[in-house]
Amino acid sequence: MEQQDPIKKEGRLTPVLALATLIAAFGSSFQYGYNVAAVNSPAELMKAFYNETHYSRFSEYISEFSLTLLWSISVSMFPFGGFVGSLMVGPLVNRLGRKGTLLFNNIFSIVPAILMGTSKTARSYEMIILSRLLVGICAGLSSNVVPMYLGELSPKNLRGALGVVPQLFITVGILVAQIVGLRSLLATEEALKRLRGWDDVDAEMEEIQLEDEAEKAAGIISVLTMFRMRSLRWQVISIIILMGGQQLSGVNAIYYYADQIYLSAGVKDQDVQYVTVGTGAVNVLMTICAVFVVEYLGRRALLLLGFSVCFIACCVLTVALALQDRVSWMPYISIVCVISYVIGHALGPSPIPALLITEVFLQSSRSAAYMVGGTVHWLSNFAVGLVFPFIQVGLGAYSFIIFAVICLLTTIYIFLIVPETKGKTFVEINHIFTKMNKVSDVHPAKDELKDIPLSAVEL
Repeated sequence: MEQQDPIKKEGRLTPVLALATLIAAFGSSFQYGYNVAAVNSPAELMKAFYNETHYSRFSEYISEFSLTLLWSISVSMFPFGGFVGSLMVGPLVNRLGRKGTLLFNNIFSIVPAILMGTSKTARSYEMIILSRLLVGICAGLSSNVVPMYLGELSPKNLRGALGVVPQLFITVGILVAQIVGLRSLLATEEALKRLRGWDDVDAEMEEIQLEDEAEKAAGIISVLTMFRMRSLRWQVISIIILMGGQQLSGVNAIYYYADQIYLSAGVKDQDVQYVTVGTGAVNVLMTICAVFVVEYLGRRALLLLGFSVCFIACCVLTVALALQDRVSWMPYISIVCVISYVIGHALGPSPIPALLITEVFLQSSRSAAYMVGGTVHWLSNFAVGLVFPFIQVGLGAYSFIIFAVICLLTTIYIFLIVPETKGKTFVEINHIFTKMNKVSDVHPAKDELKDIPLSAVEL
C-alpha cells in the first residue's frame, strides 16, 4: 500500500496568534508612530515655550537661527534615540529574548511620558529633549524586535501580512497624533498547536528544526562577524540600502514638517491641520491595503512600485513648488504629489524592509542584522530630521530633488539584486542567497567561521 504524502495545511490566523500580534504591535509600534508626528502640530506653541523659558532665564529671546537649531535638535533626538535603541537590540534579545525585551522596553515609554508631562511646570525644554531621546530608544527597540518576533511566530503564508502589521500601527499612531494635535518566542510543539489551531504541526516543526540546524552550524553571529562573512554579503548590503533608502527617501521630512510643506504649497493656515490629518488617514488606509496584498503581489513588487511612485512624486512636486507662484492651480498639484508620495511609501518602502530582515537572515544572524538595519534606519532618520529644515531654507522648491535621486537609485538596486521571498521558508530563502554569494549550499557559515576568532562569535 502506497504511503500518501501528508496534506500541507495553510497557516491561519488563530486567536492566540492574533492576540500576540495586536499586543506586540499596539504596545510598541503605535507609540513609535505617535511620537513621529506628535511634535508637528504643536510646533509653534512649543517654540514659543522655548522662547519664553529662555527669556525667563536670561531676559532675552532666542535668535531665529538658534531657535531653529534647538527645535531641530528636539525633533532629531527621537531618531537619535532610535539609533541608540537599535544598538541595544542584539544584547537585549540574546539575554532577555524577544518578549522579555519588549517588556523591558516599557521603561523607555513610561519615563519619558513623566518627563514630558512635567516639563511645562518645571519650565524646562531640556526635559522635552531628554524625553524625546528616551522615547526614541523605545522606538528603536520596538521597531526591530516586533517585526523579528512576529516574523518568527507567523506561518510562512501569513508572514508578510503579519509582518506589515507593525507598520500599520505606526501609521495609526501618526494619525492619532495628528488628530490629537487639533509570551517568549513560542518555538515548541505545544505552542505551535495553539498558534496554528491544529495538532498536526510535524511539517512546520521540521522547518523550524532545519533552521535550528543552520543556526547551530553558525552559532550566534555578532555584527562584526556578520560583516566579514561572504555567505551574508548580499543580505547585509541589501538591508543597508533598503533601510537607508526607506528614510533618506524623505518620508519623515513630510511627517516632521508636514504643515510647513503644505503652507509652502499654498494651503491656507487655517486649513493645514485638516490636510495633514487627511494625509495621515491615507497613510493608514494604504498600509491596511499592504497587509492584504503583500502575500498576493509579493515583497519585491511592492518595493519597486512604492519607490517608483515616490520618485515620480518627488520630481513632480519639485516642479510644482517651483511654479506655484506663477500658476494658480499648482498648489493643488503639490498636495496631490504629497499624498501620492505617502501612498507609494505606505505600500512598500515603509513596511517591507523590516519584514525582509526576518526573512533573509537565519536566527544565528537575525539579531545582529536587526542591529545593523536599525542603526541605518535611525541614523538616516536623524540626519533628515536635523538637516531638512536647513535644506528647505537653502534649496527651497528643489529640496525634494535629493530624495528623488535616492528613490531612483534604490529602485534600480531592488530591480537588479533583491529576490522575491513570498511563500518561501527561511531555509529556502537562505539557499537563494548562498547562490548569489557564491558559497556552499549547506551551512555556508560553518567553514567561514573556522578562521574567525571564537570571541567574535557568541556560541
